[in-house]
Amino acid sequence: MKISKLLKSLAFILLLPLLTISCKSPDGKFKLPGGDARKFPADPEKRVEQNLKEGRGFRFSEITKRGGTFDFASSNELWRASLDVIDFMPLSSVNYSGGIIITDWYSDKSTPSESIKISIRFLTNEIRSDALDIKVFNRKCSDTLLNCDFTEISGNLVTELKKEILKKASKYKTKGDVDYKYPKGLSK
Repeated sequence: MKISKLLKSLAFILLLPLLTISCKSPDGKFKLPGGDARKFPADPEKRVEQNLKEGRGFRFSEITKRGGTFDFASSNELWRASLDVIDFMPLSSVNYSGGIIITDWYSDKSTPSESIKISIRFLTNEIRSDALDIKVFNRKCSDTLLNCDFTEISGNLVTELKKEILKKASKYKTKGDVDYKYPKGLSK
């Protein structure tokens, strides 16, 4: 009991010079934190305004303001159109805030050793040809799923996917929500 009290006292005595030294400025004079009172206005209203202007404070009314505009997935035409075009494929990863849709490997029953995977990245919410970055990957396996070759497909399939997504998105934009069918179990 006495040893712990002694250790606490010793630690305090050893740390006290460190704490007082940290209040010294580079020129060796003691400088307490808070700055020079001559540089700040005496009126509290003006001090608050100056602190906010310099980024050293906040107002409680600013806490409730939103940091940006967030469109939900049901109101983003490109997002909805992309999901509608690839709705036959199982989805591996979907991240609306990150702007990416990744499908799982998909193969039809006629060629089980060959499958494709699609990755759609959204570069902007505007409906235009450079708004999407679509990558299609092909997997060809021999005998088992352990011995597979992976290649990225570029060309006709990517172009057709992009064209179909943009066409559906522009339809959604012109018609609004009138013709959109929500999946089973979900409603607006």
